[in-house]
This record gives sequence, structure tokens and C-alpha cells, in this order.
Amino acid sequence: MRSLLSPLLILSVLAFPLFSPRSTQAEESIVQCANLIYAGTKTSRCFSDQFLTNMQQKTAIPVERRFRSVKLASDELFDYPFVMMTGESSFFLTTKERENLKRYLANGGFLLASAGCSNKDWGRSFRSEMKKIFEDDLLKEMKFDHPLFRTVYNIDQLELSKSSGEGSLEGIEVNGKIVVVFSEEGLNDSSNRAGCCCCGGNEIQNAMEVNVNILAYALLY
Repeated sequence: MRSLLSPLLILSVLAFPLFSPRSTQAEESIVQCANLIYAGTKTSRCFSDQFLTNMQQKTAIPVERRFRSVKLASDELFDYPFVMMTGESSFFLTTKERENLKRYLANGGFLLASAGCSNKDWGRSFRSEMKKIFEDDLLKEMKFDHPLFRTVYNIDQLELSKSSGEGSLEGIEVNGKIVVVFSEEGLNDSSNRAGCCCCGGNEIQNAMEVNVNILAYALLY
């Protein structure tokens, strides 16, 4: 299914203000997504980038098909319109990382956060950090009538890999726009990542389609 929103998405991408002045003109026409290095040295290789290829196929948006590794505390963070972070243990962000992330999100950036293998320790740490950054509990469950669930794919449920129940997404809204999407079950799509598995977690099964929609929303709205 090809999205009818493709021209608008492309215009949105080209208008994004945070591209690096070091980038070449060719690089500036391609959407670059980052895998964050946070809490000093924590990161993850078990988050599938297959949705980036799918995004390009479904919307004709020029998307780099591999994540770039970027330190949350670095100025390089502001070169990317879309970043993701995931992991499988508890963590604490540094003061610089919190400051950078808050400024990034307030200036057009977007964060997708996923608890790898449905790890509860990681999920608790993420919630704690969001409260420290925003000084309030801003994470709210997203209903299926939200535009995010209709950008490219029509998504009416979040299928879980280990149970018959349904998953959920939570979001943080800043100035009328969702800028953070969090999944405590996990959107890592590990079945499409070589050498990775969900290790008994209850990962969202249709994560690839969900991630495409999240990226489209981040670029369009």
C-alpha cells in the first residue's frame, strides 16, 4: 500500500531544520536515523532497521537504510530528525544527556524508545528519566484514533508475540505534538535482526509496520 501522503512527507523531510552544516547536499536529501549511545556507553544492536527499507518502499522517501550510532550527549544528536534508544537493563542518564535530549525534543527532534525483550528494568529507568527531564509524568497511553496509527499503515491493534493480549504505546506531547513514543513491550522487531531474539519477552509482533508509521508521523507532523 503506497501512502497518499508521500509528497507532504518529502516536503516535511526537506524542511527539517537540524541537518548538520557538515553534510553534503546529497546527504541532506536523505533522512538519517540514529541509534543512541546513552548513559555513557549503553546502546543496543538488537533493534531491526528493516522498517527503514520498508519506509522507503512504501512512501518513496529517501531514507538511509542503516542507523548511525550517535552519543546522546554530543552535538551530533541535532543532525538527526529521528532517534531511537533501547536496552535490556536499568540505566541513568547523565546531566548533559538529559539537557541535550530535552533541547532536542523541544526543537523538532523525535525519540522512539523501546524496552528490549520487554525488559522491565529498562522500562522503569526510562519512565524515571522522562520524569526527571520533563519534571512531570507526561507519558500517556495513545489511543488507536491517533493519526500516528494511520500515516502509512492502518493499525488497529498491537499484536504480542507471547500472549493473546494487545500491546500499547505511550507518548509524550510537547507543544501539541507527540515527540516521544515508548513501548514497554518492545518494538525491536528482533525476528528481522540477525543474531537477536526476544528471549521470552512479549514483543509487539507487527513492530515493523508500527515503526514505519512512527517515523512517518515524526516527519510529517
